[in-house]
Amino acid sequence: MANIKSSEKANRQRITRTARNVAQTTAMRTAIKKLRAALGGKGAAKNLAPLLKSAVQAIDKAASKGVIKKGTASRSVSRLTVAVSSASATK
Repeated sequence: MANIKSSEKANRQRITRTARNVAQTTAMRTAIKKLRAALGGKGAAKNLAPLLKSAVQAIDKAASKGVIKKGTASRSVSRLTVAVSSASATK
């Protein structure tokens, strides 16, 4: 445990930031998992557009907060969009 005041404050800040980043990451992963589950299911092509929108929003928000890198966000959005497009085209 830190004994110096500045170290104690830095520790408090670290805990706060970590909690914020974990919340962002969890929300993003949940949105992506919901979309992928809908992609795997049969007859779920109708519900893909709102799920894709929420997943893209969660990814973009995480990228804007610095939780994930911009390139990682772009790649994830691109792959999800292609998956939804191909699923919609085949059904």
